[in-house]
Amino acid sequence: MPDHPHLSIVRQCQLLKLARSSLYYQAKDPSDEELTLLQLIDQQYLETPFYGSRKMTLFLREQGYRIHRKRTQRLMRQLGIEAIYPKPKLSQLHPEHRVYPYLLRNVAVSAANQVWSTDIPYLPVLKGHFYLVAIMDWYSRKVLSWRISNTLEVDFCLDALRAALSDYGTPEIFNSDQGSQFTSHAFTDGLHASGVQISMDGRGRCHDNIFIERLWRSCSARFGEPSIKYELIYLKAFEDGKHLNREVNYWFEWYNQERFHRALEYKTPNQVYYEDNCIVNES
Repeated sequence: MPDHPHLSIVRQCQLLKLARSSLYYQAKDPSDEELTLLQLIDQQYLETPFYGSRKMTLFLREQGYRIHRKRTQRLMRQLGIEAIYPKPKLSQLHPEHRVYPYLLRNVAVSAANQVWSTDIPYLPVLKGHFYLVAIMDWYSRKVLSWRISNTLEVDFCLDALRAALSDYGTPEIFNSDQGSQFTSHAFTDGLHASGVQISMDGRGRCHDNIFIERLWRSCSARFGEPSIKYELIYLKAFEDGKHLNREVNYWFEWYNQERFHRALEYKTPNQVYYEDNCIVNES
């Protein structure tokens, strides 16, 4: 507090163990080149998820960018992506966050609200980027709730979880990856309070959460399944977060109500979800 009546800025920083320089720091908006690089990496990752930073750097150089591998690594970390390949060692886990075992191996998912899952992809706009969290019912592929944020704080994930629980009841099992948003005490406590079993993907196991992954992966388009990035994100130039929210809302309404799925015997997610629950779809 710069206007504190008794403590100087220096003393406040000392008490908080905060460097004075960080107090005056103001984040800069990413440059146009940085935004373009982020989008190129994200698009290429959809096509070649096995590309690590070396191959991704070569790809960017072929596009005419003078970029070194360290910068590519930083941008890939910013996007939250890494090459998919068998990993002999697991990374160290956050000491304050519990990681739960994967509960869905060899489990036959045969009813709506048996298993829900969630994931977070990166979404580019003209002058920035956003993150989307969606919660899906595995059996019907219905997207139960979603939220968009320009940060990866846990709040937007909690909002999506509360909305899904409020609108659709509780699942038996809730599956996610081991991202800090989903291992946070706030998120897991919300699931425990509702009596939900928590399941988390194994590290390096890209197929443990495959159904919701297909919402944004390129393999979806190849097999006739929906992919929000191919069918929406990379077809439009979004002006800002409001424009993005509006279009994503339209897409999910269409996806739930009108998009026929081959895996669902060419029914829509709403048809399968509400038929299984014997609920009249009011939408």
